[in-house]
Amino acid sequence: ISSFQVYIIQVSVGNHQWTVKHRYSDFYDLHEKLVSEKKIDKNLLPPKKFIGKNSKSLVEKRQKELEVYLQTLLVKFPVTAPKVLSHFLHFHLYVS
Repeated sequence: ISSFQVYIIQVSVGNHQWTVKHRYSDFYDLHEKLVSEKKIDKNLLPPKKFIGKNSKSLVEKRQKELEVYLQTLLVKFPVTAPKVLSHFLHFHLYVS
């Protein structure tokens, strides 16, 4: 039986707000696509850790790092987010 952490992301665009849930592996997949398609710095994503991966302190630290990661991406693409990032944040469901 394996357990995993789900990270909850609050997204706000104008008057629209919604919640998106992703595992670290989803962030990793997003990052790999952005590295290959948009030449994002490969070291931008916080590293995957195996030991104590579900400890409360590691989860909180990683949550903060993933938040910084997403904020950095949104600053890097201020006008139009890449399709893969828009899909990851579910823009297509909430913003027309």
